Amino acid sequence: MSLQSNLNKPVFFSSLTIITVLSLIGILWPDSAQQYFSTIQNWFVTQASWIYILSVAIFLIFLIFVMCSRLGDIKLGPDHAEPDYSYRSWIAMLFSAGMGIGLMFFGVAEPVMHFMSPPVGDPQSVEAAREAMKITFFHWGLHAWAIYAVIALSMAYFAYRHKLPLLPRSALYPLIGDKIYGPIGHVVDTFAVVGTLFGVATSLGFGVMQVNAGFNYLFDLPQNTTVQMVLIAVITLFATISVVLGLDGGIKRLSNVNMTLAITLLAIVIIAGPTALIMKSFVQNTGSYLSDIVNKTFNLFAYEPKEDWIGGWTLLYWGWWVSWSPFVGMFIARISRGRTIREFLIGVLLLPSLFGFLWFTAFGNTAIDAIMNHGATYLSQAVSENVPVALFKFFEHMPFSSLLSILGVSLVVTFFVSSSDSGSLVIDTLTSGGAAEPPVWQRIFWALTEGVVAAALLAAGGLSALQTMTIASAFPIMLLMLLFCYCLFKALCNDYMLQNSVQNHNTSVQYTQASISWKERISSLVSHPKKTEAMRFIELIAVPALTSLAEEMKMQGLAARIQILDEERVRMVVAKGEVEDFAYGIRLRPFVLPTYANEEHDKYYRAEVFLLQGGQQYDVLGYTQEQIIADALTQYERHMHFLHLATSENIEISAA
Repeated sequence: MSLQSNLNKPVFFSSLTIITVLSLIGILWPDSAQQYFSTIQNWFVTQASWIYILSVAIFLIFLIFVMCSRLGDIKLGPDHAEPDYSYRSWIAMLFSAGMGIGLMFFGVAEPVMHFMSPPVGDPQSVEAAREAMKITFFHWGLHAWAIYAVIALSMAYFAYRHKLPLLPRSALYPLIGDKIYGPIGHVVDTFAVVGTLFGVATSLGFGVMQVNAGFNYLFDLPQNTTVQMVLIAVITLFATISVVLGLDGGIKRLSNVNMTLAITLLAIVIIAGPTALIMKSFVQNTGSYLSDIVNKTFNLFAYEPKEDWIGGWTLLYWGWWVSWSPFVGMFIARISRGRTIREFLIGVLLLPSLFGFLWFTAFGNTAIDAIMNHGATYLSQAVSENVPVALFKFFEHMPFSSLLSILGVSLVVTFFVSSSDSGSLVIDTLTSGGAAEPPVWQRIFWALTEGVVAAALLAAGGLSALQTMTIASAFPIMLLMLLFCYCLFKALCNDYMLQNSVQNHNTSVQYTQASISWKERISSLVSHPKKTEAMRFIELIAVPALTSLAEEMKMQGLAARIQILDEERVRMVVAKGEVEDFAYGIRLRPFVLPTYANEEHDKYYRAEVFLLQGGQQYDVLGYTQEQIIADALTQYERHMHFLHLATSENIEISAA
């Protein structure tokens, strides 16, 4: 029975079957699989590159619009929700899951590659150095995080604001409604599981090569498949322990360690390296990136075809970020409840991008400067021959090279552990129907499966085939993400309309209607009720008032009902069928007694109004039954006005 709990069988077993079949293909016929998937990917590059470029541009433009508009004020959760994690832990977790390991692998390598072989201009020139940094920023900056943010924002909004499951399928609710719980939803979630597992497994397989290179550099440990198998086993073991401990017990702590190590390593490189050059380059690189962002966003080299370059770099990156987006997006959504959309997008788009820019400047510009001005040809040679070794060759150019190498290896390992356990947690959630705390056996099962798949493919030489397949699979995910943008925009516009309708609240109207004296009004404003008094208000005033209102509404033909949730909460719901229901609730909330209140108790209670979109931040404790009814009717009237506007808008769209 315990193995059945929270298990979404269609997603679990179909995902497991597809993963097994594709893994066997990669193991038994690695070369044929690589050739087949490469053919598919090359077709996308030559025939559909414009769709990739245009789609990613739409993602970024859409998110910037949402962030800068009034839609950004909407919370990912009820209006009264508070963030589950501090800024430090939140940023650390999304950075670790997003692309922390990529910075370690490509921090030196990518700028040097573009410097040695630029798409335009002369190699190893000053112009090539400038262009190398702009291209690197472009591939790792706002566009990459926008891809993650589209899925993360869609899932977080529909899960926390509309109480749908925290699953990719939920983002399609405005389009297909309750059909998300059927076969269409199962297909979307299964696709996310397969993409997540292969994305993490292939990264784990390639990543151990860099870990192996670091240990070889530090301790002369042999670089071979056997050692890499052992490293995968160790990383998988740590990831399993972390995912069993859960989000707070394992992943959050490990992410904080990652961030601390990353900042330490970055600070040492900046201080020990050419500090002035790094900081000047950072400012100039950022400015150059922003000034050229529109051109680079839409550049397809249509007039001077460079399909090999754009296919091997920009489209490859866009495909890789998109293929990772269900995993990273869902993980970011999982940790982002309680933040406003604007706060969310600033945190997901801007902060990691700026940190990445500083990282690539510190490592990339220092490496380019060493090659150009200090004869460090061994760096360019290392990048050309063995990318995993390039980072450790770079450290030879710096003071404290042994310390930096130890820090580097430690950071690579912890980044891989955090990527693996984050991936396992996401797959657990997907295969358990969106459960916040999936069963422990599922966490262990998927963490071990990632390690087994990575080890088997590494041993058989099939990692490249699976990586190519994962990137090729990005195309249908990208089309799905465009639908996510449409559904999210439609829902946000409705949400803002509803919020605007119900939050223009003025309590004096209810007092005037109830003919309360101004002396009684003062009395209610200066009192600080204890819990017993507040609970009596719920029992003797709020419940009878909402019960009377619900009964009258039922007599008028409305589907109204009362929900007495406990001694501190009561709610009236009016079902509206195909459109949004109306809910008016009163809930007790404790607060610390203010210093100006000359009373002996340390806490007082407010009876605050809660609507479907959350708490409305005003207190009705002290109202009479007539006032409660008047207030509820005022909010119901505003809800009906919202439904009128929303329905009228939909009718106009249909007519057009």
